[in-house]
Amino acid sequence: MSLTRFGTTARYSDIVVHNHTLYTVEVPASIDTNIETQTSEILGSIDRLLAQAGSDKSRILMATIYLTDMDDYAGMNAVWDAWLPAGTAPCRACVQVAALAQTGWRIEIALTAAVD
Repeated sequence: MSLTRFGTTARYSDIVVHNHTLYTVEVPASIDTNIETQTSEILGSIDRLLAQAGSDKSRILMATIYLTDMDDYAGMNAVWDAWLPAGTAPCRACVQVAALAQTGWRIEIALTAAVD
């Protein structure tokens, strides 16, 4: 079984693919912006990463969404729902965390997806 890494640094890889399953974690490009902007940034990045590995958002299997404030839940969902193709919703969890690695980040998304 092959294992492929994309965007690998000393600390992390942007994507790891093993046995036709892709793993990635994304954070916003900006800080101190609203949840809609940060969610859009992450989902745009996820689109690019999935394409790079030969997958797309219709093949997402599981997503875990970390929010620093559950008051952002509705705004995040509005962006998520508009982005996700109808009938392709993955398993999903959304949890509140006390903080993320960068002050000003409101959201982080970890996901797995199928790859041919």
